[in-house]
Amino acid sequence: MAGIKRLPGYLQLLRELQADGHEFVSGTVLAETHDLEPAIVRKDLAVTGIIGTPRRGFCVNDLIVAIEHFLGWNSPAKAVLVGVGNLGAALLGYRGFDDYGLRIAGAFDRDPARIGLSIHGRKIQPVEKLTTFVRATGIILGVLTVPAGAAQEATDLMVQAGIRGIWNFTPTKVKVPEHVVTQKEDLAEGLAVLSHRLQHLMRPASPV
Repeated sequence: MAGIKRLPGYLQLLRELQADGHEFVSGTVLAETHDLEPAIVRKDLAVTGIIGTPRRGFCVNDLIVAIEHFLGWNSPAKAVLVGVGNLGAALLGYRGFDDYGLRIAGAFDRDPARIGLSIHGRKIQPVEKLTTFVRATGIILGVLTVPAGAAQEATDLMVQAGIRGIWNFTPTKVKVPEHVVTQKEDLAEGLAVLSHRLQHLMRPASPV
């Protein structure tokens, strides 16, 4: 799983190299850029089926295609977003999703004050229309950005609508049936790690 999480980082660097006209990249360069050992990089990239060649390394174009295919980013995917608060609205406006073949095609909320508004080109619809929209479009991916107290209820609604994968941005660990997968993005966990490292960095050095 750790290797899969590193693939987007490799992909970003590869796209930059491609834009600069580079045809090949060595595993050492990829390793140094990501503060890793070359052996770890080779192991991470092995899942894509691409193998580097001596003295030349990896073909940049082939590796980009292989990573995108492995991650399922080679064909555009659509998603629905439930919960158009501050975070939900920000995700609707995030254009970086285009680089990963993801487009949020529908946005839903329960707040009457938000329903009908247009945010970053998407008209906010009532959650009551979620099932009809999902089944009509065949969308199976959902982004969950509701308040913590509404997370499980919104999750149940998404599952009933036919969503098979939920990207959970709430602090709540939601329960789903076996045929549904979730990925939880906990901002508090990331902040905790950063704060801990910062405190360690700012501690005065011990006297010799």
